[in-house]
Amino acid sequence: MAMNIPKGVWPTMVTPFTNTGKVDYAALEQLIEWYIDQGVHGLFAVCQSSEMFYLTLEERVSLAQFVTSLAAGRVSVIASGHISEQFEEQVEELQRIAETGVQAVVLVSNRLAGPDESDEIWFERVLQLIDQVPNVPMGIYECPYPYKRLLSPQLLKQCADTGRFAFLKDTSCDVQQIAAKLEAVKGSSLQLFNANSATLLASLRLGASGFSGVMANFHPDLYVRLTECWDSEPAIAEMLQSFVGAASLIELQMYPVNAKYHLSKRGLPVSLHCRSKDAGAFRENHKLEVEQLDTVYRMLKKLLV
Repeated sequence: MAMNIPKGVWPTMVTPFTNTGKVDYAALEQLIEWYIDQGVHGLFAVCQSSEMFYLTLEERVSLAQFVTSLAAGRVSVIASGHISEQFEEQVEELQRIAETGVQAVVLVSNRLAGPDESDEIWFERVLQLIDQVPNVPMGIYECPYPYKRLLSPQLLKQCADTGRFAFLKDTSCDVQQIAAKLEAVKGSSLQLFNANSATLLASLRLGASGFSGVMANFHPDLYVRLTECWDSEPAIAEMLQSFVGAASLIELQMYPVNAKYHLSKRGLPVSLHCRSKDAGAFRENHKLEVEQLDTVYRMLKKLLV
């Protein structure tokens, strides 16, 4: 098993749909090329941004296969698609995703135990799952839906000590927690990727490996620059951090509809249709907010030349 997950930026990919609600693979092909042209280091397919809770298992598997095939080794691909509550169904989901050839299969932390169940129960199920899905690196995604289950540093170390984990998408949004987690997995193959824009630069300075969050669907090139220059160009890094932190407030708008609108304004053939949100509720003021953010982005790009 190759455990060397590349450091850097891993967008949480959105799923384009046709206006009739089917996965739009022609649009997805162009979206994959756009991410790669922006300089990202990997692609996180079949995640919450992909609306995985609203996709059938066959759709989730097909998406993982398609992204892996189209990426064609130019960037690495990881995928989750792990949404069921029953253990047997989770095993099937993860096995099917593993068979698509992704570099790592990502466990959703809240699928492994209920909100009232202990870390001990959670870890017992992790051991059972990784035994059922051998020969592929694993990741963990602290997905906020349907509830957020953050891993303690001690629990994360237990995962790292299995030798099977290469990726954590951290959603704690807390620099102190991130520091404790990084200390807990020091020397292991498990790398932490921050999902929170506001704490990104601080986390990189602590040893985080990069960014994996929804805002990489808006301006991934800025995240690439930040993750690549934070130590060599500190003034540029501070400027970038100030922008991406403030810009991330757009997450509180109608995501992922707003991300699809942004991508359409960037020239991609991505419709606003979503399964998780009613695109009809995306009002003119929402569109203006996205457009005005893009204007500020272009102004910043001129300063960075």
